Amino acid sequence: MKLKSILAGLLMALVFSSCGKKEESSSSAKVFRFTAIPDQDSTKLKERFGKFAEYLSKELNMKVEYVPVKDYSSSVLAFKNNDVQLAWFGGLSGVQARASVEGSQAIAQGEKDPNFWTYFIAHSSTGLEKSGDFPAGIAGKTFTFGSKGSTSGRLMPEYFIRENMKKSPEEAFKKVGFSGDHSKTLALVQDGAYEVGALNYKVWKAAVAEKKVDESKVKLIWSTPGYPDYNWSIRGDVDKQFGAGFLTKVQNAIINLNDEALLKNFSRKKFIKADNSMYQPIVDTGKKIGILD
Repeated sequence: MKLKSILAGLLMALVFSSCGKKEESSSSAKVFRFTAIPDQDSTKLKERFGKFAEYLSKELNMKVEYVPVKDYSSSVLAFKNNDVQLAWFGGLSGVQARASVEGSQAIAQGEKDPNFWTYFIAHSSTGLEKSGDFPAGIAGKTFTFGSKGSTSGRLMPEYFIRENMKKSPEEAFKKVGFSGDHSKTLALVQDGAYEVGALNYKVWKAAVAEKKVDESKVKLIWSTPGYPDYNWSIRGDVDKQFGAGFLTKVQNAIINLNDEALLKNFSRKKFIKADNSMYQPIVDTGKKIGILD
């Protein structure tokens, strides 16, 4: 009887030990996923975020995956549905995503993102030149925004158009288009498909540096005043999903990123802390022009 009791005890110990290992294995097998608004061509995005996923995997000591999406609204939906837990958003898409998941937070931004700009560009055939004042000469021209969900490619340029022209874009221009991303806006205006367009200033500067801008065909004509834009936002339930303190771990990993090559892929020198209150101007602007409820 004593031998049977000992054997039974050993068997139970093995069962509990096995269960513990399964639970531990299940926990360690969790994958942390992130996405990003597709604001440039897919090749650049894959290079940038593939390397960022490798960096986060090492810092968090877990598997991290980048999940590409087809458009801005898809990035917000993926965040809402918990298909991803972290995202590189613009100001507007970040506001929309965080509102869809209780407790979600903006945790980091580039050092220049609190004071971002939109550039207005024009095809040389328009005769428009660079000015410190809003370019009233764009009235009646064909005009392209970027994505409908873009802060720098749609929200803020539309706001300044309405403020300065006292008209909606549809009333102010002969034709209004949405290119889908900043790189395409530049290409469309440079090729003459649209006479004027609005895009992220960093995309313009990078294209100039890479000699992808033919300034005999397309010119920078105006820069908007500054506004808050890009941000890393994280779901409010990540500590529950991945363990206590996980949100802070992710924030610290992003802020402590010092790989110059990787930061250069983001066109930034470093990341700094962010919080939701910094994007209140985006909320106010979105409501003012009817993009946000």
